[in-house]
Amino acid sequence: MDEELRSLTERLRAEAAASGTPDAVTACDRLARTGDHDALAAVLTEPGQPLWARELAAFRLGLAGDRRAFESLVLLLNHRDPPRCASAAHALARLGDPRTARAAAALATNELRVAYALQPVRLLVELRAPEAVPALITTLGRRLRPHDPYRRVALACVEGLGSLGDERAAPVLKDALAHPALAEAAVRALARIPGQR
Repeated sequence: MDEELRSLTERLRAEAAASGTPDAVTACDRLARTGDHDALAAVLTEPGQPLWARELAAFRLGLAGDRRAFESLVLLLNHRDPPRCASAAHALARLGDPRTARAAAALATNELRVAYALQPVRLLVELRAPEAVPALITTLGRRLRPHDPYRRVALACVEGLGSLGDERAAPVLKDALAHPALAEAAVRALARIPGQR
């Protein structure tokens, strides 16, 4: 079993057990084992399904490359619960849906949801899609305001831009040098960009 799937299944099994719903754990185990993609996809559209069931079904479909999981995974990517965001990002990276990078860029640059932008930023870097560099530049530029509370998002942008190595990122990375929490990572990132050593 994929390590991410094992970890997710344990977390969701605990959620199912805590729900107090009869047979919830049995239903969770069934979703974790089934090879029937249609049954998993039905969980995403049937009314009244608990969040743990939708997450497990979407994750499994995502790993299998079944694009019926896309909308559910994007919603989970922007969830307030960090483990749900991380699991959704993992599945989206493997889904192979061409809409993924555009959706991740929209979430990463949405100032109303910046508290949940960490996983969309990391997903953009993993995808290495054309949308990644402009979205990370925009998001990082906004994080360089005085007293911005989202340093983890800013740091992920700096590290991601270094990983992507695109010269368009040089100006915003140079601006990040003035921020003590980001300066060391910005130096490393700039060193990975051609002509910035």
